[in-house]
Amino acid sequence: MESGLKDMVTAVNRIAPDWAVALSGFAIAALLALGLFRFVFTLLTRMVAERELFWRSLVARAAQPLRLVLLIVALAFVNQIVPMPPHVSRGVTQILLMALILCLAWIAYTALYIWTTIHLRRFKLDAEDNLLARKHVTQTRILMRVAKVMVVILAVAAALMTFPAVRQYGVSLLAAGGAAGIVVGLALQPVLKNLFAGIQLALTQPIRIDDALIVEGEWGNVEEITATYVVIRIWDWRRLVVPLSYFIEQPFQNWTRESAALIGTVMIYLDHSADIPAIRAKAREIAEASPLWDRDVFAVQVTDFRERVIEVRILVSARNGPRTFDLRCDMREALIDWIKREMPHALPRTRAEIDGLEPHAQARTPDQSPPPHDPAPR
Repeated sequence: MESGLKDMVTAVNRIAPDWAVALSGFAIAALLALGLFRFVFTLLTRMVAERELFWRSLVARAAQPLRLVLLIVALAFVNQIVPMPPHVSRGVTQILLMALILCLAWIAYTALYIWTTIHLRRFKLDAEDNLLARKHVTQTRILMRVAKVMVVILAVAAALMTFPAVRQYGVSLLAAGGAAGIVVGLALQPVLKNLFAGIQLALTQPIRIDDALIVEGEWGNVEEITATYVVIRIWDWRRLVVPLSYFIEQPFQNWTRESAALIGTVMIYLDHSADIPAIRAKAREIAEASPLWDRDVFAVQVTDFRERVIEVRILVSARNGPRTFDLRCDMREALIDWIKREMPHALPRTRAEIDGLEPHAQARTPDQSPPPHDPAPR
């Protein structure tokens, strides 16, 4: 078949210039490639109609790069048989090879995106107990970003290695001992440090998406984990941006590492005469009446005794951090209101005692003398 095409091209070349034959050949190849794409795309669509969502989405979203791949293959085939100067033919081959590599990287990137999207659909971060969802979302997003970077690096490296000069330079660089590589490695140390920290975070997961953390004295939830930094949404809507390496090298608090449930603490300070059993009963009544309490942890204890007040600690638990915070506030407000109404003597107060004075004696000044006695009657 190839010899027949060459004979036909040779015959045409006798009556037309080389550039016209080349342009005509490329145009015919492009039209044939587009027609072949329609046939192949229709066939693939029918083949995956009954298969999983991943394959159906991949065929639909990879239509553009697939069309380009068929077009590149057709043009490369025609480039070998049309009459063109050798240096022009080599240049066209180089461009088509680079385009083919980039199209294959495009298809790989699309496949990664589709798989990630379908995989994350099974997990809901807005669920009340979202520990499993946070685990999968964090791991998938970090690995997805690392995979994207690797696809881009491999595609660019493969495209550059098609140039003989670049390939020879790379071999010479490696043969020279890699001194330049050491310099580049030192210059890119922060980037590489965060990149490897991201891989470690994806595997070990000390933090996850929507985890409640205390970092640098700020409380907030993990909003986004990128390839180099973490965005923490603080409770007052500020954003704290922290490099990934921070969570490998520095200590921090993770309130939702294993479970979203938390124990809330309410501290109140009362007079020594406070009726602790009555306060304990009222606190339990408040907890049982609240829909926020998960009925797991409850305790009322006197944790400190000072010269003027006693410290009473109340422990209550809830399913997650926001519910725990609201439960603490409700417990504090309701209990203080009840103590003011039913047990006002238990509120903190200052006592003073004065000794050395007769209770009914009247105060006298030094120059005052007792009143004279009336004379006896005569």
